[in-house]
Amino acid sequence: MSQAFKALSDKTRREILKLLNIKDMSAGEIAKHFDMSKPSISKHLDILREAELISSEKKGQFVIYSINTSVIQEVLGNFLEIFKK
Repeated sequence: MSQAFKALSDKTRREILKLLNIKDMSAGEIAKHFDMSKPSISKHLDILREAELISSEKKGQFVIYSINTSVIQEVLGNFLEIFKK
């Protein structure tokens, strides 16, 4: 769970999740939305994947990333538990 919170602490990774919430994308498609190198985007994708917030699937010569909504729901549920009385 702490990996997920660490992954979510970065604004770029939150923006990547917003993009993937709209549609599944390749790293190249994601990179077009940011002013940073493709290796930097790949590092962010690795962190999100390690936290299980996204998943990846090889389709032909591309790797397609998608949001893992069940993990995000679990993380948000646990976060909201902090504030329950």
